[in-house]
Amino acid sequence: QLHLVESGGGSVQQGDALTLSCVASGGTIETYCMGWFRQVPGKEREGVAAIGRIGGTSYEDSVKGRFVVSRDNAKNTLYLQMRSLKLEDTAVYYCAATRVWSCTEASIKSDSHYWGQGTPVTVSS
Repeated sequence: QLHLVESGGGSVQQGDALTLSCVASGGTIETYCMGWFRQVPGKEREGVAAIGRIGGTSYEDSVKGRFVVSRDNAKNTLYLQMRSLKLEDTAVYYCAATRVWSCTEASIKSDSHYWGQGTPVTVSS
């Protein structure tokens, strides 16, 4: 069973950058579609980004061009580089893993088998 632990969240201002990390244990991320979803209390979970087993990426429209998802299988770690942060990016960000064949942010949102405890990101003006 994969255990995921996120870190790197914090409070930043609009336009700032932040990088989230997710370290996995209990298994290797190499065989998983990995990604990030975010959630604001009281609102539906939103898939943000996904990266497939061989590195193909997929992003939710509002983060395209601003966020970059990457993986280091040797370190069993997933990353999310975020820049030009906006107020609407404020949420708790979760690292997630799924074995579904189609690796998209929608899959990460709806079909994740494992996810972490989340790391909060707050963007202020």
